[in-house]
Amino acid sequence: MTGPLPTKKELKGAKVYIHYPDEYARVIHIDIEHPEINDIIKPKESTYCAGKEGGCFIGLKKEMQERIKKKSK
Repeated sequence: MTGPLPTKKELKGAKVYIHYPDEYARVIHIDIEHPEINDIIKPKESTYCAGKEGGCFIGLKKEMQERIKKKSK
């Protein structure tokens, strides 16, 4: 876990939940909710996530990376 860096942007107000099975979910999963995430990962798209020391890493496909680049200009 590296913490804050000049090359990182914190998503203030992001909400993270462990979602247990209920009428909305059939399997246990983790929800990360923030409006800016849908600007990068569109609904129904999938990507890669791996554990790392202190948390997890979400890898982004090229088209997702392009969306971030366009948004930051």
